[in-house]
Amino acid sequence: MTSIIQVDDVAQSFGDRVIFKNVSFSVEEREVFVILGGSGCGKSTLLKQMIGLLPPTAGRINICGNDVATETEAVRRNIGVMFQSGALFGSMNLLDNVTLAMAVFTDLPASARNEIARMKLAMVGLADAAFRLPAEISGGMAKRAAIARALALDPPVLFLDEPSAGLDPITSAGLDELILELRDTLGATFVVVTHELQSILAISDRCVMLDREAQGMIAMGKPQDLQAHSDVKMVQAFFNRESV
Repeated sequence: MTSIIQVDDVAQSFGDRVIFKNVSFSVEEREVFVILGGSGCGKSTLLKQMIGLLPPTAGRINICGNDVATETEAVRRNIGVMFQSGALFGSMNLLDNVTLAMAVFTDLPASARNEIARMKLAMVGLADAAFRLPAEISGGMAKRAAIARALALDPPVLFLDEPSAGLDPITSAGLDELILELRDTLGATFVVVTHELQSILAISDRCVMLDREAQGMIAMGKPQDLQAHSDVKMVQAFFNRESV
């Protein structure tokens, strides 16, 4: 397989406070790669680095052959992002939320943008909700709409920040199935930040685990292997839902 993302010796500090250091891994094409760990370990900070919102204190990140720090525009054309809250524009219906990126980054006429947006909404099961406002839909639908918006420009890499947060188990399972379906049908690569154990085991091809006390990575591999064979106490506790 071919690496589409390369993270090399990345660190992040805020003053004297070290969030993590010496983080290195690669993500392969068509892989669902999960960044996991307990609260405060730096999962969302690492995501912000990878999508170009936060310059690393040290190290380099490369996506689709482009350096995130120096080729930001090229990187942003190759990624789609679903933020934790969905971050939909409340004054715009779902169709307009999805067409927005196309209006900014393409020369497509409005009719073509609308048609593509309807297709993206249909892909996530929201074909009948195109003209609803975010306030008129459920939390699970908002997550799906945010994924549709992330897909608007057909990026090869999608970042999902806590996609299952705040969802009931049935809705969360449906979202897991959607992620795998999109990976298989579109051939896209997914980087998912989450601490939801059931989702990790359901969707992840490989994962990397961060730890606040260790200030960095403490494990990487297939989640089932880490659950069954890791000899790291914190990894065992996480995958077996045990206190430490």
